[in-house]
This record gives sequence, C-alpha cells and structure tokens, in this order.
Amino acid sequence: MAQAPYPLSHSLWAATAGPAPETRPLQGSGQADVLVIGGGYAGLSTALHLAERGIDTLLLEAREIGFGGSGRNGGQVIPGLKYDPDDLVRMYGAERGERLVRFAGGTADLVFGLIERHGMDVPRTRAGWIQGAHTEEALRIAHGRAEQWARHGVAARTLDRAQVAEFTGTDRYLGGWVDPRAGSIQPLSYVRGLARAALRAGARVHTGTPVAALRRDGSRWVATTAAGGKVVAQRVVMCTNAYGGDLWPGLKRSIIDANTFQVATRPLPDAVRATIFPQGHVSSDTRNLLLYFRLDHQGRLLMGGRGPFREPKGPQDWAHLERVLAKLFPQAAGIPFEYRWCGRVAVTRDYLPHLHEPEPGLLIDIGCQGRGVGLQTAMGKALAAFTAGEGEDALPVPLTPIKGFPLYGLRRIYVNAVVAWYRLNDGGL
Repeated sequence: MAQAPYPLSHSLWAATAGPAPETRPLQGSGQADVLVIGGGYAGLSTALHLAERGIDTLLLEAREIGFGGSGRNGGQVIPGLKYDPDDLVRMYGAERGERLVRFAGGTADLVFGLIERHGMDVPRTRAGWIQGAHTEEALRIAHGRAEQWARHGVAARTLDRAQVAEFTGTDRYLGGWVDPRAGSIQPLSYVRGLARAALRAGARVHTGTPVAALRRDGSRWVATTAAGGKVVAQRVVMCTNAYGGDLWPGLKRSIIDANTFQVATRPLPDAVRATIFPQGHVSSDTRNLLLYFRLDHQGRLLMGGRGPFREPKGPQDWAHLERVLAKLFPQAAGIPFEYRWCGRVAVTRDYLPHLHEPEPGLLIDIGCQGRGVGLQTAMGKALAAFTAGEGEDALPVPLTPIKGFPLYGLRRIYVNAVVAWYRLNDGGL
C-alpha cells in the first residue's frame, strides 16, 4: 500500500493562504456535460474556461482544493518548457513547433492575467526569473537560451557573475540569464482563487469526493465515487497528474512521481533581506538536480530541490537543503527554519506534457515537469477549447498513446541511481 502524502497543512502555503471557497462532497449522484477530475491548476482552469463558455461542468476533487502539486510547489511562475524554442521546432516541425513555443511562452501571462481579471487575493511579484549557471558549459547553454527567446520577441538578457550575485544575493554562479516574463505567486491562494472563479462562472466543484472507477457506457461516461455515487457525463477530462493513482489503466506507469522537498526560514531580518533578491526575482539553476529559491511575500527565504523518493520520516530528510541554503546564502545562515514540506511532481519520459484520449470522450492531461503553475493553467484553457469542439489544433501537443516506463516496478532503484549520478556530475555545494 502506498504511503499517505505528507500533509499539506505542514507547508508554508497552508499557513499563509487566503481561505478556500466553501465546497462540499458530492451527495448522491449527478450528471453534467463535462466531468473534470482533479482540483488543481489544470482541472480548475479547465472547469473555469468550460463554464465561461456556458458548458455544464462538474469537478470532483478527492481531497481539498490544491491538495496535490498545486498547493505544494515553489510558487514560481516560469514560462517555457524544459526544451528551448529551437528544440521544439526541430521536434514538432515549423508550424506546430512555433505554435508550441507561443503557447509555452504565454503561460505566465495567462496566470497573472487571470489573477487580475478575477480579482484574486493572491500575493505575487513579477520581476523575472534568473537561471544561474553552475559550470562553463551550463553558462554557454543558458546564454544560448536567452538568445533564442530574444529572437521570439522576449526581452531576455544574459547576466555575468556579478549581475547574478547582485540580483540573487549569492556569488556561487558563473553567470546566467533573466526572463522578465516570470514571477512568483502564493500557489495555494492562487489555486483557491481559480476555484472561486470557476464557481462564480457556474461550474460545480465538489471536494472530498474521490473517483473510484471510470467506465464508458455507450456514448456516455460513468464515474463512480468512493461513497458509491455516480456521475454521468458526455465527456471526462482527467487532470490528476502525480496524484491520480490507478484510475485509468497504465497511466500511473507513464510518469515518475518524484518527490520535491522545500524549506522556508523565518522572515529575514531587514538587513539580510535587503541582500537577497532585492528586486524580487525568483531563481533556479542549471543543475540536473536543480535548486530553486526565492523570498515569499513575508520575507522568508525558500529553498527547494530533490529529496528521498519515499515520503519523509522526519526533519533529517530536509537537512541537505538547509545545508545548501547556508552555503548559497551565508548571510542567512543561522536563521531558523520555520516550515518543511514536500509534494509529488509528474515527470514523463520525454520531459514534455502528455495528452491522451484512450477512448472517445476521455481526455487525460499529465506531466508538469516542475513548471506546473503556468503550464497547467494554460493547459486547462486548451483542454476546455478541445472539449468544447475546437479540434486537436486547440491542443499545444498532439494526442499520444499512453506508454509506461520500462521496469516501472524498479523505478525507485533506478531513480535513486540517476540521482546519485547527477549529484556526482553536478558538483558539490
């Protein structure tokens, strides 16, 4: 039996988020034009955009709004994908590749636009994202990345070592680049804001309602809840990512549900705070086992990165991040840590988001690769357009069959081996 996820209530975000909208478990049965499964960024964005089109939409969330990765991530809103624009054009061809570049490049705009349009109470900044390079080869790649986005009209620019140190507060990187489109949000407040907006638009949202089974019945779909209720819908959109379990055959085996760990200090003293991200940037680096860090809206210093594949057993499972943070930011060494939390990330074989339609009327979205805030918000809008009948061109990536990782049962062993190899090649910190 799988271990229960580490409680969301232990996170910084649960402690500082605005209140969730009032929702209840589904009582009995129901029906809708579209059933959305999963109350994170993708599911709620899908429900919101469907409801705004006047489509009768019902969303079921197994736990609470943002219980999964949407309430546990680092709150960095970074546009783009793991691949650079030139790579995407080579992979998908000129027309589709350029369309995917535009989609990926606009994800942060959509997030901040939705917050403004719906008047969401979400602490946020939009000063840009700095990617620091830890080796000379990584610096060459980072500068090439900036040049590619600049060719697509982005005011991206390269940074030398002194500039990265000035903007971040650490001198441990050789240089890097800055993407001005990016920013940060309070991620749990944002997903709760999406839920509130979806409800206002007319979507029905039920929490505490796990879906136990999903089957096709003629031209309709029937979802059976854990409580025995049934929801009948013409179409189903499944947006559970790393928390979907075994609801659809083979889906769980198509991702590695890696655990990402985070720590946050107490609010920094003013003198220290003035030296770390003084202009409000967010940052992650070029390591294979990347580190990501920023200040929150109350002046805490956050650090995130990989941890054990298993669920944590105690504070020692975050000790490596606390050591790294002290090395990167010695001016903050000794400031106590106030929060430690973790959450699952859905990583696909090719590090791209995947869309599947295993049977007519069932659309599955999976794979956030650590950029889920913007990516999955924008994916929800695209899923809504496709579900409303706009055709496959509405989707940023093509529909593909579900393919599992080889030797999936040994995934913990080979993930740990890959992590050890990456640590050896990333260099010490």
